[in-house]
Amino acid sequence: MFNNRSYKEAMLIYDSNYESGIYSPAMLLKMAFIAEGTGDSERATLYLSKYYDLAPNPQVITKMKSLTGQSSLEGFEISDRQRFMIFLTEYQEYIVGFLAFFLVVSIVISWFTGSKMNKTQTFWPTILLIILIFLANNFLSGPRTGLITRSPTFIVTEPSAGGELVDRVEPGHRVRIKSSKDIWYEVEWKDKSAYIKKESVTRL
Repeated sequence: MFNNRSYKEAMLIYDSNYESGIYSPAMLLKMAFIAEGTGDSERATLYLSKYYDLAPNPQVITKMKSLTGQSSLEGFEISDRQRFMIFLTEYQEYIVGFLAFFLVVSIVISWFTGSKMNKTQTFWPTILLIILIFLANNFLSGPRTGLITRSPTFIVTEPSAGGELVDRVEPGHRVRIKSSKDIWYEVEWKDKSAYIKKESVTRL
């Protein structure tokens, strides 16, 4: 549909997949292209920001600056550790599947060799795999990030209207979400903790 320029129909399918958590870098680029073509710069920026998580590219930042009219954008610096965690999160289901497969193999091997070997030697791989599966299922998650989408957005020192103003920004900047409190997100802004109203941020 996209190749045939049936963009509206293609976008319906893309949106459905995106909401289900099914997307690829190529799909996100196509969604950004369609959104920009319809004049929806906010959604185009959102898709490009998500694309940047999967495939960091300076050209993406340049495009986002053009869409948002910003000369610089904060929050797009990704460390090697964050990139590794994003990779693990994207392939979480496959990782758990592989661990489960090896767990079954380990149990079968333990069953047949348990009487010939020391029980501790037989069962420690199985126990280790169970622990790894538990950790992968419950604690494997990438950094929680959000894109500022409201104009203007006020960043303050405290989760209240009386908080001291830290910055006043336009859409396009990205923040790392540290915690949630009522109508506020505690975020990391320029290496410091600050607060932004939830209505000003779209979660990525």
